Amino acid sequence: MFTTALSRTAATTAVLTAAAVAVAAGPGVASAVSAPLSCVRIAAHFDLARSQTPENIAVAPDGSAYVTLAAARQIARTTPGGSTRILATLPAPADGGVHTPVLGFALTTGIVRAQDGTLYVLYATGTADLTGVWRLRPGGTPQRIAALPAAGLPNGLALDPRTHTLYVTDSVLGTIASVPTTGGAARTWSAGPELASTGFLGANGLKIRNGALWVTNLDRGTVLRIAIRRDGSAGPVQTRATGLTGIDDVAFTGRGDQILAALNGPGEVALVQPDGSHTTVLTAADGLQNPTSIALRGDTAYVLSAVYVTAKDPNLLLAHLSG
Repeated sequence: MFTTALSRTAATTAVLTAAAVAVAAGPGVASAVSAPLSCVRIAAHFDLARSQTPENIAVAPDGSAYVTLAAARQIARTTPGGSTRILATLPAPADGGVHTPVLGFALTTGIVRAQDGTLYVLYATGTADLTGVWRLRPGGTPQRIAALPAAGLPNGLALDPRTHTLYVTDSVLGTIASVPTTGGAARTWSAGPELASTGFLGANGLKIRNGALWVTNLDRGTVLRIAIRRDGSAGPVQTRATGLTGIDDVAFTGRGDQILAALNGPGEVALVQPDGSHTTVLTAADGLQNPTSIALRGDTAYVLSAVYVTAKDPNLLLAHLSG
């Protein structure tokens, strides 16, 4: 079970719990949903007894959510009606995943969906034969298309459809790698000190917007922007927001560079303005349980609760985003 996996990584609980306590003690914490979000509901529940801890999400045009269930090593599809079907389970490492850096258990992490329905997923196992980028075509079986360092923890994943390039954050190595969607060797794209951890997990969530990668750093509580130059190389790292304790993944609201950020340890979602200021718009009072990922489709926000610390009710929460 996932609780057993967590017992092998006390650092996870210690760091995220400390973040939760620090934020709860601070001023101005919202007690329920705040504008521009409203009409919050839990659309689907996952089974913790089967290690179904939802980690990352990609939303299809029909409103279906494709989700990585981290500790179960699975890829799932949740329908708009709330039913969940397991599409694939990635092979377990021979050592059970105990050598996965920092966490001590094998886990599926980032996921993106291409226009043709192909899913790309990250898998971290601490072993050279399995850690990497995996592809799942509709109706097919998962296949690893690129190896990633076993000493790292691939976490965030973004797809640039114009260049057919996948970008991968590594939360342990503090890097961003690039991989062609056709597969092949990964290359280090950026490795600035702003991506490094301070002892737990560094570069984490990842999105592409207007010719740049936007990256979060969980340990540092920051949002970073890195321009993609015309030759495909990385520009300098710019810090766009700070003070976001336990930040995991983000999604752009469509209002310039305004974002919604999932704050894992505090159990909140923050609205981050282009100037870096932020306010809390969702809390545990709305059903959040250590949110790890957030996505937007139209005026609907999708938020996953991975329950890494609370160990209660892993779920998919939906909220309306006002215009």
